[in-house]
Amino acid sequence: MIYQITHTTQYNYSQAVSLCHSEARLQPRELPGQRCLSSQIQVSPEPVDYHEMIDFFGNRVAYFALQQSHTKLIVTAVSEVEIEHTNFQTDLSTLDSWEVVLEQLQKPLLPEEVSADAILEAKLYCMDSEMASASDELKEYAAESFKPGVTFLAVATDLTQRIYQDFIYDPGFTTIATPLSTVLQHKKGVCQDFAHLAIACFRSFGLPARYVSGYIETTPPTGTKKLAGSDESHAWFSVYVPGCGWQDFDPTNNCRTNEQHVTTAWGRDYSDVTPLKGLAVGGNQHQVSVSVDMIRV
Repeated sequence: MIYQITHTTQYNYSQAVSLCHSEARLQPRELPGQRCLSSQIQVSPEPVDYHEMIDFFGNRVAYFALQQSHTKLIVTAVSEVEIEHTNFQTDLSTLDSWEVVLEQLQKPLLPEEVSADAILEAKLYCMDSEMASASDELKEYAAESFKPGVTFLAVATDLTQRIYQDFIYDPGFTTIATPLSTVLQHKKGVCQDFAHLAIACFRSFGLPARYVSGYIETTPPTGTKKLAGSDESHAWFSVYVPGCGWQDFDPTNNCRTNEQHVTTAWGRDYSDVTPLKGLAVGGNQHQVSVSVDMIRV
């Protein structure tokens, strides 16, 4: 499957902005089952400085700076991505239980171990982060999925299904600053909240989970035409399975990621992978509009 993805973000300011420094994480990663054929970011007005780099987590980052006065900023990322879905599939009964995985992650590492680097990286995602921290109430909620002897992937599958069933998708209820305790109490949120919730549940048991951002292709109702800009930025979570690597789950849609998911970045939580963030001098109040198109080539 090959997609052309166009992600456009437009800022309209009530007063002129005199200086702007920004970072964009909008370009797809290279990973097994996903190949970025091309990708470029267009900025209007034209920046005086633009360069691309790789961050600590291996994500592609575009940095740009504007020094001319402007009341509108448009950032458009256009990418072409080939997806050959290879999400891990096996008999869950052949895998280790989550307790065994926890023991493997907690034991001292030997330099000669083949998986030492991968396990060391996974340990980073066991630790709390600003938006996805362990807590007693989250551990209590997750306990139903963490039954004794259940495999790690079976835990992830069950927790994904429970979040999908227990929580209502409500884009008007939360902001990115809404704490997980509020999401858990009211059982409402959006994809970012559900990803953070699952990650914090795993961390509450001392297990690694990371936040993944990207895109998902939407399907219009039968008999209707797909609207321009109707696809979405999306978020899900990933867990590390020793010997199998990272496996992705989408609690918003109760599924493993598939050929309709495109990965752009991952990190400890949303703050590590914010699609577009920066500093602007001036501007006063502003309005933001975002549109995403995923077209099958």
